[in-house]
Amino acid sequence: MSWPHRSLDPRSGLVLDTHDLGRRAGAMKLVRTTVEAPADLGIDVIGVPRSSPIRLDLRLESVVEGVLVTGTATVELRGECVRCLGAISDLHEVDIQELYVYPGSEATADEASRLEGDLLDLEPLLRDDVVLDLPFQPLCRADCRGLCVECGADLNSRPDHAHEPQWDARWAKLQTLESRNYESYDD
Repeated sequence: MSWPHRSLDPRSGLVLDTHDLGRRAGAMKLVRTTVEAPADLGIDVIGVPRSSPIRLDLRLESVVEGVLVTGTATVELRGECVRCLGAISDLHEVDIQELYVYPGSEATADEASRLEGDLLDLEPLLRDDVVLDLPFQPLCRADCRGLCVECGADLNSRPDHAHEPQWDARWAKLQTLESRNYESYDD
């Protein structure tokens, strides 16, 4: 997924400065921080609320081609169960691994992300990793029973919920035929 190019803001928590690494292959820097989530990090039924905390635990390693970023991001998910419409709230951890190549590198944009000077932008990577890892139809629990199709009652909180069978008057003639057939078997 490709996101439009935007100018990097070094004050953003998702823009990291790699100046300390230099361009010495083998140099490493650990980044453990909490940043605010950007807007629209999710899909219609579930996602990461804007400005909620994202806990980053990353390792930035200088390699010959650029900076290799590996680690995890822990996000808070909020959404709605597609069966019972109940609220969903959970912590979710995604694995991150991306090579950010130095400016002027011969690697194409499809092969790797690019550094802008000494800055790298985690937002497109985080967006791809989080959104692609979200359930398409989130459930509050695996055995969610959903809502009653007749009255909308939550079947999770009322498992014995039932309705009297409703007979459609249009089928009344067939019902009498069915009763006659059973009577003929009893003889």
